[in-house]
Amino acid sequence: MGIFATLARRGAHADGARDDEAWAESVGHGVPVRFEAVAERLVAGRDATDACAEVGRELARDGAALGEALDGLHATWAHVLGGEPHFGAARALSEAWGEESLGYLHQLSCEDPLTGLASLAHLQARVSEVYRGAEQGGMSPGQSHALVLVDLPWLARPSAWDDPFEATLRLVRLAETARRVFQGEESIAKASPSRLVILAERGSLLARRVGLLRDLVEEPGRDQGRARVWIEGLPPTTDGAAIQLDEIARS
Repeated sequence: MGIFATLARRGAHADGARDDEAWAESVGHGVPVRFEAVAERLVAGRDATDACAEVGRELARDGAALGEALDGLHATWAHVLGGEPHFGAARALSEAWGEESLGYLHQLSCEDPLTGLASLAHLQARVSEVYRGAEQGGMSPGQSHALVLVDLPWLARPSAWDDPFEATLRLVRLAETARRVFQGEESIAKASPSRLVILAERGSLLARRVGLLRDLVEEPGRDQGRARVWIEGLPPTTDGAAIQLDEIARS
């Protein structure tokens, strides 16, 4: 179903003169949904460019297509002024719609929508940053960073759970525990339905933190055994790191 309300025609007096004040009060009943602020600007004879941009952002958040948004702009202009929207208004709406949509897609690519954890694609980007930084600093990536893996093998078998959402909740709780241990800028990503990966800096505290995390999560998991926590070093090249992350996600 479209975003538009039924368009109403302008009212007029018997002598053909328009009652501007009464029409201004009722104009919101005849413009597409979300375009009321644009119509109000046009009625007042003010620049509606900013209002068009805001409508573009709102419609993108609503999931409306760009063509649908432009149709609404056209309908609003026709209803209020009886003409076509000018180029600046259409451009403002289109650019705002595009920016909002791209931001949403970027967020999806960086975050798993069910758990809120970083996506594997985002982790791969962070690992690439580590390699670039290591190259500039003359240090091996394996010397500066490591991957900490937390695996709950029974989560990979949904039949072991009565509630299909219980596994997801368990992974979210696991991530909360990991975040209590790794409270810095470490990236915590979902590698698979049963596995988390943490990109952490190497240092004197890494082994202690991994030990603490292991103590917190290595508890019996129903009848399937215990959680596992371990460290994996980074390979020498970015290509090797990509292969490593792919294997981690598939294991």
